[in-house]
Amino acid sequence: MPISPKAFSIPKPAFALAALIVLGIGAGLFSVFGPRSPSPAATAAATGPVVTIAPPLARTVTDWAEITGQFRAVESVEVRARVGGYLTEVRFTDGEMVSKGDVLFVIDPRPYEIAVAQARAKLDQAAGTKEFAGRQLVRAGELRRKDFVPESMLDQRTEESRGASATVEAARAALRDAELNLQFTRVVAPVSGRIGARLVTPGNLISAGPTVSTPTLLATLVSVDPVYFSFELSEADFLVQARRAKDGQRPLVGAAAPIRLMDETGWPREGRIDFVDNQIDRKTGTIRVRAVLDNPDQRLVPGAFGRVRLAMSDPYEALLVPDAAVTTDQSRHLVMSVKDGTVVPKPVKLGPVQPDGLRVVREGLSPDDQIVVNGLMRARPGAKVTAQPGTIP
Repeated sequence: MPISPKAFSIPKPAFALAALIVLGIGAGLFSVFGPRSPSPAATAAATGPVVTIAPPLARTVTDWAEITGQFRAVESVEVRARVGGYLTEVRFTDGEMVSKGDVLFVIDPRPYEIAVAQARAKLDQAAGTKEFAGRQLVRAGELRRKDFVPESMLDQRTEESRGASATVEAARAALRDAELNLQFTRVVAPVSGRIGARLVTPGNLISAGPTVSTPTLLATLVSVDPVYFSFELSEADFLVQARRAKDGQRPLVGAAAPIRLMDETGWPREGRIDFVDNQIDRKTGTIRVRAVLDNPDQRLVPGAFGRVRLAMSDPYEALLVPDAAVTTDQSRHLVMSVKDGTVVPKPVKLGPVQPDGLRVVREGLSPDDQIVVNGLMRARPGAKVTAQPGTIP
């Protein structure tokens, strides 16, 4: 009896499941016994770690020194009274700008007005005595010519006239002194600038005068435009500047001095050095230098700190590498170069770091060298590496 094909037919869902099982078993066997691609670690081990190389950058540079300094007022005054008395008025607002000659304080002038009146009266009295002595001298001279009085009488009248003249001069000086003291009751600004807070209020007794060693401090006053910038220059840097000086001029005097505040970038303020001290401090090994610069916006406050930049060389051609590409081997500085896929250390002599972060290399490199600029931790001397070309920005 023939067998119908339908008797051996397999349902379609079961067939699909069986096919998936077979494919899964085959994939597993292939993953175990089939060929494998090399892992990244194996690839790196075979070809060496990847580093980025670039030739050193050739550029015209100038060596600079950046030094911290402090701003100072060109004119700084402690306002003190020249005569004593009770303070009656304060004619300014704390912290405002004042002009030279403005009245700042007023001391009770009445005692000094009385002194002026007394001195003027004494002058008038002395002038009358002098006039009388002069007339007496004239009479004595006429009588002496007629031989009516002795010679001693004429000498006496002459001395009285001279004494009266001297008394007049003394009285005139006393009057001038009294008038000056009266003027000093009005304390005026000796310079233009910004005044600080008042240190004495009306009603207080002010101590001053020829017999007072330390008169009462009333306020402080500083000029604001221009300002000084003072800094200390090391002996080594000073000698460099001295060697660069030409025509027998003092080093630095007249040189440009770019200056900035601590929160500023770049060098937006241009100063000019106007003073170099006459000796190097034996304790610190530095010499004091001062620059002067305009302060039209009054942002430079005396006592604030800033930075100044000085040229320490003339422009010259140099090779530069990133400062991060320099490593140290005990007492030597090294940069890692790559030649034929092998890391070759090169001892170098370094110069200063430029404002853009690149380091000047004075000796040890040539323009054709390929320097490791990225991946320095993976570059071991004598090891094989995979070099990728790059550039130094």
